[in-house]
Order: sequence, then C-alpha cells, then structure tokens
Amino acid sequence: MRISTCDGFPLAVQVSGPPAAPALLLLQGQANSHEWWDGLREDFEPQFRTITFDYRGTGGSRGELDGLSTASFAADAAEVLDHLGVDRACVYGTSMGGRIAQMLTLDFPERVSALVLGCTTPGGPHAVKRPREVGQNLARLHGKEHTRYLFDLFYTPAWTVSAKYSKLLGDDSMTAAESAAHLRISAGHDAWDRLPEITAPTLVIHGDEDRMNPVDNARILHERIAGAQLLIQPEGRHGFFEEFAEVVTPAVLRFLTESLGIGS
Repeated sequence: MRISTCDGFPLAVQVSGPPAAPALLLLQGQANSHEWWDGLREDFEPQFRTITFDYRGTGGSRGELDGLSTASFAADAAEVLDHLGVDRACVYGTSMGGRIAQMLTLDFPERVSALVLGCTTPGGPHAVKRPREVGQNLARLHGKEHTRYLFDLFYTPAWTVSAKYSKLLGDDSMTAAESAAHLRISAGHDAWDRLPEITAPTLVIHGDEDRMNPVDNARILHERIAGAQLLIQPEGRHGFFEEFAEVVTPAVLRFLTESLGIGS
C-alpha cells in the first residue's frame, strides 16, 4: 500500500501476518528498502502483524530528500503506524534501522512496547568507529569489487549463498544522490545523551566480528539503556541476524513475547 505523510511524501508500506496479532515494526539498514527483511519476516508472521516501509529514497518511496535525519525517519515510522491504526508496536531495527528505532522510542515512547536494536550504534563522538581501512575501502571500491567487499563485511566465509541473492547489500535502484543522503542521515545520528530516557524493554544484539559497526557499540547501548538485555553472536558479522537466524530470530521472538506477556 502507499500512504502520504503530513508533508505529502509518498511512502510504500508493506503489512503481513495476522491482522489481530501484536504489531512488529521492522526497520532496515541504510540505503535499503523493505526487501532487507525478505526471508526473515516470515518467521515473525505466525505471532506478529509485521510492518515495514520503504524509507524515503528507496523502493517505492521516492521524492525530494531534504532535511532528513534518523529523527525524521522515526517520525515517518510513527505516521505509518498512525495510518495503520496501530497505537503501540514492538520495534526491531538493524544497522541504521537501529538508529531510527532509538529515535522512534525516544520521540514517541508511548508507541513502542518493546525494542530490539541489532548491529547498531548510539552515534556521535561516543560511538566506536569502524576501522579506518573499512571506511576507505567502502569509499574507493566500485562495482563488483565493492559488492564483494561489502559481502565480506556482512557474512562469514561459511555463508555459501551468493552475493547476488543477498537482500542486505543495498537497493540498487537508488541514485548516487539518494545513497549519499542516506549516508548523511546515518552519520548524523547521535542519541548518546538521550539513551537513558528509554524505558521500553530493550534487547541489544550484535555479532562479535562486525567490522562495519564494531561490537563495542552494543555494549555502550547496553550500558546506557537501563535494564537492557545483551546478546552477542559469536563469529557474527554485520549480517549476523540473517546468517545466524536459526539462533538470533528465536532469541528475538522469545524476548518480544516475554516482554508482551504472551506465550511463545
């Protein structure tokens, strides 16, 4: 379906799962559409009404990209929930989606019943930066070399699925300007000062071999959010939640159902 935000921007929204089930908002990474969750959301659908939307500049949500931030994307998420008649939702955000999830929980605390933050960061000067060579390689490599390098950041050598089948490596329909806008949005995030305001039950998950976003950021989030739980996946890289889904997804489901007080 397509909705229009208060400023008239068209957002493509996808909903699946039982209509009467608790809502679960899934927020994908930078420069990605809802397809990030293909092959993953299905495991949540028996128990949750899953909701995704294409961020501005991705998928079916295209238009002018001015004045954007993780907070403005969080406001878009709140509008999506409004249009669907959802008062409160569980929120599971990964990578930049985790940054947006932080802002949604901070700016609209009454809308978030439980929060899962995957392979993400508080942003700002207190965050642990990726190794310099990783940033340099991401900037200088192009085409197939860039894809191969990105694939290596997301998956271990044990992952045998070809890069061309991965849904995590970016929306290739995006223009250079749209991709650059997303990079600025992600880089501009800084929730450090406000993280202690989060009161929703929170699970922080991360792979311990993530070079895209070092695992120490998970420990920072865990320390800054009162009562947060922490799950570190051994050997996991940036796409650990897909590669190790048989371990990670049940843990997320268990956390969400326990937080809501419903049977698993």
